Amino acid sequence: MEFIYTEMIPLKIISIVLAAGQGKRMKSKLYKVLHPVCGKPMVGHVLDALDSLETSRKVVIVGHGAEAVQAYLGNRAEYALQAEQLGTGHAVLQAKDLLEHEDGVTMVVCGDTPLVREETLRRMVELHVENGASATILTAELPNPHGYGRIIRNEDGYVTGIVEQKDCTPEQAAVREINTGTYCFDNKKLFAALGKVTNSNAQNEYYLTDVIRILKDEGQTVLAHCTQDLAEAIGVNDRVALSEAEQLMRERIVKGHMLNGVTVIDPANTYIEKDVRIGSDTVLLPGCVLKGQTVIGEDCMIGPFTELSDSIVGDGTAIKQSILSEATVGNKVNIGPFAYLRPGTKLADSVKVGDFVEIKNAVIGEGSKVPHLSYVGDAIVGSHVNIGCGVITANYDGFNKSTTEIGDDSFIGSNSNLIAPVKIGKGAYVVAGSTITHEVHDDDLAIARARQVNKTGYAEKIRARFKAKKEK
Repeated sequence: MEFIYTEMIPLKIISIVLAAGQGKRMKSKLYKVLHPVCGKPMVGHVLDALDSLETSRKVVIVGHGAEAVQAYLGNRAEYALQAEQLGTGHAVLQAKDLLEHEDGVTMVVCGDTPLVREETLRRMVELHVENGASATILTAELPNPHGYGRIIRNEDGYVTGIVEQKDCTPEQAAVREINTGTYCFDNKKLFAALGKVTNSNAQNEYYLTDVIRILKDEGQTVLAHCTQDLAEAIGVNDRVALSEAEQLMRERIVKGHMLNGVTVIDPANTYIEKDVRIGSDTVLLPGCVLKGQTVIGEDCMIGPFTELSDSIVGDGTAIKQSILSEATVGNKVNIGPFAYLRPGTKLADSVKVGDFVEIKNAVIGEGSKVPHLSYVGDAIVGSHVNIGCGVITANYDGFNKSTTEIGDDSFIGSNSNLIAPVKIGKGAYVVAGSTITHEVHDDDLAIARARQVNKTGYAEKIRARFKAKKEK
């Protein structure tokens, strides 16, 4: 039988996310579904997929670590508490008071399946709705399905049951289609069947898979949608599976950017988190780590070995072997190598930030240059300013952070110290080696260093003294 898919989903979709398990095999103080995959907690990836599906209600079943999960997800979902973990059926039953009177399709997804995709869930719902099913199971065909429950179908393709590994006949054990643990149900039929589930099994738990058996016994239609992406079948229960999920997610993300016009020179050594956005014709060199809400424009050259966290980068910018955290960078900016841009940094267009420069909470105007070996913190720097090698804005007196202001077209000579709070006017010139403690007015020349004194022959006397001391 050929099942019908459609692009329309006419019914309301409700979702239940199972996130109450303790995750003992993770051996971690961090609650299982909060372990990150590509920079985002696993349950966050699941909620993202459900948000894309435009589910009308999302109920997260919490248990161990409930407060931490709710703190992370906030008002993205409703919550139901499973105080005692008595199986997957028992977990879903905790949503009964919230959902049992709703009409529509209820999707049940595990919070530790970060690789499940919105496209797959949508196709699953379309199959479920168009064929009038009471339940639809997301399945996958594994090369080695040992340990998984097998999906048993009849000759027409309908599901007749789920058989656990230990209960399989030799013929059933040969089946490679397995249950991923993601389901669609007619909402009212789900909760009616849950009321009939018992814990008459070795574990004394209430299994959600028993709902499938109950619906079949009642003559209801049960279907299966087999995903072509085996990664979606991964449920993370230990650090090994977490590492596998990280690798698969990273490959998926990098491939998506490449298909969108980004050149990635070495995909295996490029790390991009889920929410990063990159413009076309940008090139990522090996060793790039792009994190958080980072946005990179078009025609950029990033790397090698560059880390960007929650930063915004304009078009045509080059960043080499540098670290940016919560920084904003304009168009056609040159950064690095070995620059460190800390939170609050804002670089206008055509700025140059060179090697071993650190900038923190500072605005650098258009066309200005900080070429090398400088610290600029808590500063407002105008346009077309040249800041020489070794310049320091001394912004902290041990008690307060103070601001340095540098006007347009000014020149700050090498190895100068600007003791904040201080203002350098437009077009001003600070002579190399100066320590500036007072305002320099527009177009002024500032010299603030001790007068040089040369003592004739004194160096020779010092050398002789040291030599005599050494001979003793």
